[in-house]
Amino acid sequence: MRHRWPVLAAVLGSVLAVTATVTGLPDRTEAAAPLRLLTDASWRPPLPAGAVSDEAWLAQGTVPGADGPWGPTVRQALLDLRGLSQANGAVEAAPAGIWRYAWPRDSAFAAVALSATGHRDDALATLGFLAEVQLDDGGFEARYRLDGAGPPDDRRRQADGAGWALWALGEVVADAPDAATARAELAPLEPLLDGATDFLLERSRDGRRLPEPSSDYWERPEADLTLGSAAAELAGLRAAAELWPVAGEAARGRETGRAAQRLAGLVRAEFGPGGYQRYADGGGRDAAVTFLLPPFADTVDPAVLDALRRYETEARRPAGGLAPGAGWKSDGTSWTPETALTAYALAASGQDADAARWLDWLAAHRTAWGSLPEKVRADGAPAGPAPLGWTAASVVLAVDALG
Repeated sequence: MRHRWPVLAAVLGSVLAVTATVTGLPDRTEAAAPLRLLTDASWRPPLPAGAVSDEAWLAQGTVPGADGPWGPTVRQALLDLRGLSQANGAVEAAPAGIWRYAWPRDSAFAAVALSATGHRDDALATLGFLAEVQLDDGGFEARYRLDGAGPPDDRRRQADGAGWALWALGEVVADAPDAATARAELAPLEPLLDGATDFLLERSRDGRRLPEPSSDYWERPEADLTLGSAAAELAGLRAAAELWPVAGEAARGRETGRAAQRLAGLVRAEFGPGGYQRYADGGGRDAAVTFLLPPFADTVDPAVLDALRRYETEARRPAGGLAPGAGWKSDGTSWTPETALTAYALAASGQDADAARWLDWLAAHRTAWGSLPEKVRADGAPAGPAPLGWTAASVVLAVDALG
């Protein structure tokens, strides 16, 4: 569905939300109405028998920015990621209602945050869960039951899951203390690498064409290719090109790298002339522009950074946070995942002051017990499920990127 003008976007957003319910494709972004906080401080399950305490677990790794203004936020975000993680490596998106499933994207960010802070066993377990639920063609369902028994319904698949899984695998392997450890940890996950690489190469014909349309993080059916899908798949191919040499297959790494370069050129040619909007010919800018910046790309493209600046202005909401995109419905709600993702990309791109500004906003809009919610109402009150794993992971990573 194309969201090219604000008024039309609001109308179409409402229609699509109803359509999703009727067709059995529940959209988690529309689940909390009226807008309210769905969880409280008692959400965390008790630690399993024999598990180390929270303090001992935190001490096994690091808390980025522990002595700075965001220390309490990061500390709670890490504990929330721990609480959302299951023994089998699944990470539930949030501890309420229809969020109690594992999304490949959310799980990928959780794995990277856990690895970056020294909790490598937890990160590898999450990647192991993704490997277990990966489909035969190398792709993924939109979300999974926490026990790994497949999707909870017939919601359409999302192609970006393969991209996010590869990106996360690349980041976690890169965190290994030495080459021998990297290879040893990658070995049992090579089926994940192999399948996801083939899936993305097939979708882009080895980088020679743009992928077919697919739902992205807006989680809505799409008739046209979105930047959110194309850029996530590109990030996955870039990661795969770095991973194959670690697995001892340098030639395959070079081939995948060339495919990634070709696809990057196609994405630039398709979305660049319009200023990197949601669609090639409009739709407004959205948080997907971050997927073309570090840490998802090696360098900062000035044109993409300019598009991110425009997104920050166009998607600003009354409470000061960001909507998923300029074309999102005008309901006054700020969304923390996209705001945190913006902070992360800015921090990784050397825009420290601007990243800090978004981190300050996020820290100021936590719940009373300190968790990061999914949404913030126009009056500044936290709403939706809390904690939200994607937001928690992105905030941890943003602070870590600031050093």
